[in-house]
Amino acid sequence: MSAPQTLRVLDTEYRVLRLLGKGKGGYSYLVTDGAAEYVLKQIHHEPCSYYTFGDKLASELRDYETLRALDIPMPRLIAADAQRERILKEYIAGATVAERRAAGQWDAAWLEQLHAMCRRLYPAGWNIDYYPTNFVPRGGVLYYIDYECSPYSPQWDFAHWGVQYWMQPD
Repeated sequence: MSAPQTLRVLDTEYRVLRLLGKGKGGYSYLVTDGAAEYVLKQIHHEPCSYYTFGDKLASELRDYETLRALDIPMPRLIAADAQRERILKEYIAGATVAERRAAGQWDAAWLEQLHAMCRRLYPAGWNIDYYPTNFVPRGGVLYYIDYECSPYSPQWDFAHWGVQYWMQPD
C-alpha cells in the first residue's frame, strides 16, 4: 500500500511525511500540519490469523484510557475521527528499542522502566504488547507508543513472552 499524500482527521488536513509501520490494527503515518509532527493511525480491516477484533477504534480509545489511568508513559491522544476510523497522537521522535538493539545500543534503564510498567499493569489485570518496536526511549523515559492492552495472562506477560524479543543475543 502506497502512502497517501494527505489525510484528514475531523476538520484538519495533514500532509503525510512517511509510513511509520503497519500493525495488526492499522497503518501509522508520520504527518504534519505544517507546525508540528504527529502520528496518524488509520484503522484497517485486513485479516489477522492470530487475533480477533471487535470495534478497533473503540478498542484503541478504551485501551488508551486504561493505560493513561495506570500512568504508562505513552503518546498523548490528540483527536479521534470515528467516521474515518483514524486517531491522531503525539509523535515520540526517536528510534525504537528494536532499532537501537539492531544498532548495538542498549541501556539497562529501559528494562528497569519496562519492569516498572509491569508492576502497574499486572495488579490491574493487564498486559501490553511487549514487542520492542512498540517502545521509544526519549529524554530518559521509555514510551510505549502503542495503545494496545489486553487482559492479563501469564502466557503473554513480559517474563513469558516479551523478554525473548528484548534479550535476543546480538
